[in-house]
Amino acid sequence: MSSDEKKLEHLECSLDLTYNWGYEVTRQELRDLYKKAQRMQWNPDTTLPWQLPVDLEKPDVPEELFPLFGSEIYRKMTQEEKYAAQRETFAWVLSQFLHGEQGAMLAAAQLVSAVPMTDGKYYASTQVFDEGRHVEVYDRYLHEKIGWSYPISEHLKKLLDLILKDVRWDMKILGMQIMVEGLALAAFGLMRFTQADEPLIQQITHYVMRDEARHVAFGVLSLEKLYTQEMSSTELKEREDFVIEATMLMRDRLLMEEVWPRLGLDPKVWMPWSLSTPFMVGFRQILFSKIVPNLKRLGLLTPRVREKYRELGILDYEFLPDSTQEEETPVPPALLQFFANLQAAGVNLPWASPQ
Repeated sequence: MSSDEKKLEHLECSLDLTYNWGYEVTRQELRDLYKKAQRMQWNPDTTLPWQLPVDLEKPDVPEELFPLFGSEIYRKMTQEEKYAAQRETFAWVLSQFLHGEQGAMLAAAQLVSAVPMTDGKYYASTQVFDEGRHVEVYDRYLHEKIGWSYPISEHLKKLLDLILKDVRWDMKILGMQIMVEGLALAAFGLMRFTQADEPLIQQITHYVMRDEARHVAFGVLSLEKLYTQEMSSTELKEREDFVIEATMLMRDRLLMEEVWPRLGLDPKVWMPWSLSTPFMVGFRQILFSKIVPNLKRLGLLTPRVREKYRELGILDYEFLPDSTQEEETPVPPALLQFFANLQAAGVNLPWASPQ
């Protein structure tokens, strides 16, 4: 087997294709979103300042944001070892962005075939191009600016497989646009802060977030009527089960199992410890700030989902605006409050007043 063949993985999927010979506008809000996507296309080669150098030797990230901060082993690290650990964490996070974007590209391609409404097909076609562009920019940044990447998290891979193998078009939207991309939006928002002094990744994040905000809005607009007016209680119960499973997989994708061995650490010891630090507890909660209000609008914040989200400490996010109510992509209020709390506790952050 050649080295190129080893990079390939085949996944057997079943998918019904739906023609729509009507072509008329039946969902004006989706047609408007499609037109907006046309206006907001961008070219990575000409839009992004790839000529800028990226200095990874001394990452300007508050050490309080590192998962091992406060541990005995962290206190014993030299400054260079701390910098190396931050670089590895940064590379791991961007690698998961890269792999998630490929999954989104494949799911969007499936939706072009599977969604029944013409306006949904139109919009999904723009998302395929968006996601291809996102894969390109993260791959380029990782291999031209950092120099290495990590494999996909097994938890993210399991979730992507569930989405891509499901035969129901609405489950693909629920899994990708509502859950995976909803979480990604919050993670991109965090990148604005943790890499505040790296201008290239800031530009990438800005343009990717602008695209992803449309994708999540597409998910909400496509599913709202279906879930709140048309589906049976049995069908909604299946969606509820999926939401809970997807939530746990997305929580577990933060374990960073692949990073710890690179730092000479035992994952079984340090994964549980790192997830208990104040930053990681807050980080896990913040990641769901985009998902919860969208699930509420879709009628999927059911008693069972509420109980699970109450355990995770994320139920308060239901009162935030959903993704159809935001013209831009503001920093989630929960994220602003989290960093305000860090500043109040004396943490020296590299930004003075997050906007």
